[in-house]
Amino acid sequence: MKAVQGPHPRKKIVFLIGSLAGGGAERVFVTLLRHLDRNYFEPHLIVLEAEGEFLCQLPDDVVIHSLNGDRHRRSLPGLCYLMWSLVQLLWKIRPRTVLSTGRINLALALARPFLPRGTKLLIRECSVLSTRLESDTRFPHAWRWLYQRLYRWADNVVCLSDSMVRDMTEHFNLPQQRPVRIYNPIDIDLVRELGASGGNPYCGAGPQLVAAGRLSSEKGFDLLLAAMPRVIECLPNARLTILGQGPLKSVLEEQVATLGLTESVSFPGFQQNPWPYLCHADLFVLPSRREGFSNALLEALALETPAVAVDCPGAIREIYGSHPAVRLVPAGDSLMLAAAIVERCKAARHERTNLKISTDWLAKFALQRIMGEYSALFLG
Repeated sequence: MKAVQGPHPRKKIVFLIGSLAGGGAERVFVTLLRHLDRNYFEPHLIVLEAEGEFLCQLPDDVVIHSLNGDRHRRSLPGLCYLMWSLVQLLWKIRPRTVLSTGRINLALALARPFLPRGTKLLIRECSVLSTRLESDTRFPHAWRWLYQRLYRWADNVVCLSDSMVRDMTEHFNLPQQRPVRIYNPIDIDLVRELGASGGNPYCGAGPQLVAAGRLSSEKGFDLLLAAMPRVIECLPNARLTILGQGPLKSVLEEQVATLGLTESVSFPGFQQNPWPYLCHADLFVLPSRREGFSNALLEALALETPAVAVDCPGAIREIYGSHPAVRLVPAGDSLMLAAAIVERCKAARHERTNLKISTDWLAKFALQRIMGEYSALFLG
């Protein structure tokens, strides 16, 4: 792409992330690294551990640096150790810009005073931070205090929605010009091409339901499983496929067995190409307790698959709430989730033939546009 004109020589851009294990943030970073304009930028990737399912998707010209330090981010002394290792590496690379995402953001912000002069720091938040701290930490007020102070050291905080921008200004007192909203990109042509490849992964009469994401509490798969007995009462041939991996896999499998859903629910794990599952499903379901953006929901819509989504904190209502292919249900109500799934499945086969996703609606997430916005930020 040539979204931004810039001077030579090329500017070094460092992408900083924990690992490239399968997940939404990891997939976004791989997409950015694949499509970064090599006429103007030299891509580097720093990871805590050089591992993960997406590692094989990186272009050969991406310079990979491993800190070998995943365990060091789990305590304050470990965070300081990680910060100092990062400082030493960034002095060696001397990049123009560093973009980080995930829980390593704090280490980058903490490193700011020790970095080479002129290094631009960009922090990408992938959830509504105030909500995540309330639900995931033992001392949310202390963590909020820490984020308030450290995030001010970043040049910009990249947010995935306008609601996340408001969260940063209202709950973390960032100056209005500091947060920048950039949606996640979608390579529409690639998603549709790969979605149509490999054939239909499902068998049986269906309807076929699909969900995707990290198998962790915030994704709400336990809520979806709780809704499935009611769905099967109404639609005995319904089958649910949950794509992804994560720490709660065994817990969710135990819930499936307890509910007697062994014949109705499957966990194929992480898929390098998940799009045939989304393309051939009758319905995509997003049961998350919170969701910064949901790449999978956007990809399902690009594949013209209708969806049911929980109206959870984050960008769901802002981005998808007015879309006719998405039915929103209240958070935490498995009965209403089941009812919405049944209603949409009964209508899906008729509606899907008439479901056309607006080109204008998808354009704001288009890969070329989002790469242009990131390139402008890198050069700004």
